[in-house]
Amino acid sequence: MLLLLAEACFAGIGAIVKFTSGTASEVQVVFFRNFFALLLMLPFLYKHGFRLLKTKRWYLHLSRALTGIISMYCFFYVLARLPLAQGMLVLLLSPFIVPVIARFWLKERPSRLTLFSILLGFVGVLLALPANYGSAEAVLLVGLLSAVLVAVTKTTIRYMSDTEPAVRIVFYFSLLTALLSAIPVPFYWQPLNNDVWLAFIGMGVLAATGQLAMTRAYAVAPASDIGMWTYSSVIFAGLFGYLFWQEPVSAAWFGGVLVIFYAGYITTRQRLF
Repeated sequence: MLLLLAEACFAGIGAIVKFTSGTASEVQVVFFRNFFALLLMLPFLYKHGFRLLKTKRWYLHLSRALTGIISMYCFFYVLARLPLAQGMLVLLLSPFIVPVIARFWLKERPSRLTLFSILLGFVGVLLALPANYGSAEAVLLVGLLSAVLVAVTKTTIRYMSDTEPAVRIVFYFSLLTALLSAIPVPFYWQPLNNDVWLAFIGMGVLAATGQLAMTRAYAVAPASDIGMWTYSSVIFAGLFGYLFWQEPVSAAWFGGVLVIFYAGYITTRQRLF
């Protein structure tokens, strides 16, 4: 349930990114997404005091921030160039990469059925991509890079969760990504209207909520067990794309979603029975 809440928030962020892409630069979108999320995390710092910042694993926080911010740039690039439903679907390659990374890093050995579901997940994403986009191959490569980095980020959360509470992980992520993403902002600044500012605030709320829910989810369950549930965001993305931009949902997209759902189902079922 925590991961489903997180994915609903992330799909909402995707919709806001698409809404602001015509007015704001990608650099601005990444910065304000992190900046407003950081503002919303400040009350947690006040509540817990500076002991919240005390950590011996700063290198993991920095590593997660670096992979996270690069994945954001890649993901927002994809969202600006594909319909929302397909753009979110490209990112959904990440849960199928998590078990592979967890195998080598966390020694969580995936079963043969999990490996089969990973292959099905890639097939589903390829099936759902629109065929009428000339640069679809380049966009897919950028999306794949984003998915790999997201998978690394989620596995990092699992690795550090034995000593780092969820609030500390999210606070450091918000702080470090806000600082890193602020560097290029002066070079890519564009005037923003009131609607965009409100959208950025909403994106910060969704980002903080989604990060807290996702971090808690990966802290209480193995990454390879729940990673497949990330595909749930595609339902929200398809709905948002249809409601706000009248983006058609093709039969190929439905087919790809069904393949991904089936891949997630067989992975989850093997762990329940």
